[in-house]
Amino acid sequence: MIRSRTDETCDGQALGVDLTSRLDTLVDYRVEGATARLTLNSLHNRNALSTELIAKLLRGLRAAATDPQVRVVVLTHSGGTFCAGADLSESTASPPEELAVNRAREMTKLLRGILECPLPVIAAVDGHVRAGGMGLIGACDITVAGPRSTFALTEARIGVAPAIISLTLLPRMNARAASRYFLTGESFSSERAVEIGLATTAVAEIAAEVARFTDALVMGSPQGLAVSKALTTDPILRRFDRDAERLAAHSARLFVSSEASEGMLAFLEKRRPTWADTDRTRETGDVGGA
Repeated sequence: MIRSRTDETCDGQALGVDLTSRLDTLVDYRVEGATARLTLNSLHNRNALSTELIAKLLRGLRAAATDPQVRVVVLTHSGGTFCAGADLSESTASPPEELAVNRAREMTKLLRGILECPLPVIAAVDGHVRAGGMGLIGACDITVAGPRSTFALTEARIGVAPAIISLTLLPRMNARAASRYFLTGESFSSERAVEIGLATTAVAEIAAEVARFTDALVMGSPQGLAVSKALTTDPILRRFDRDAERLAAHSARLFVSSEASEGMLAFLEKRRPTWADTDRTRETGDVGGA
């Protein structure tokens, strides 16, 4: 049995609407048997994490958790990008620093929502994953990556840092890989994501692999799955309790800095930021040792 709900009512009021016929509803919620499928569908901004999209994702997670039929959540996407990170074009009347703090707290709440969901959450990814999108898959229990997937932490290139999402990424990635990709912003493949602990499997056929995992998961009892998941997420959530508010404030300071302003403007204008102008030459003196 398949049930579809609009993102506006995915907190429990079912509508007989086929969401596959609707465009750009930000988040589609669809129940197929024991699986709730949350599909990022904000195509106009490559599934960037706007305030509205985050709110609808959280409502979808709550709807799944309170539906006795649902045993597994699959988080996936429309289009060629799973998630492009924060929505840098989103405007608001709030002062810049207040806006930055609020966005960091929204992201914290979303990552917590995935971690605290009593149901296993599988990320099914076959597209580009950038910045905050990396935090989402780090929060998921299982990540299945397809051949078109690429991954990158591009924050340093626009003058900020992956502060909040470090809470879900550092427990997953090995230390050397985290240092490399946090700093360089290089993109990497599905196979590399598996090697460093970010993804669970890299496959050619995502649907079949997701079905294999869901078949295995529904063999567990609801109670057994919920408690088993909590054992794996408890250390991550403890770090949230300890560090999330500090990191939110730190992230906000970075986002309102002059370097971040230049970096984001350069991104929107599709040009290199001033600090990446490596054509300039400087005369240097002797740096020889004693």
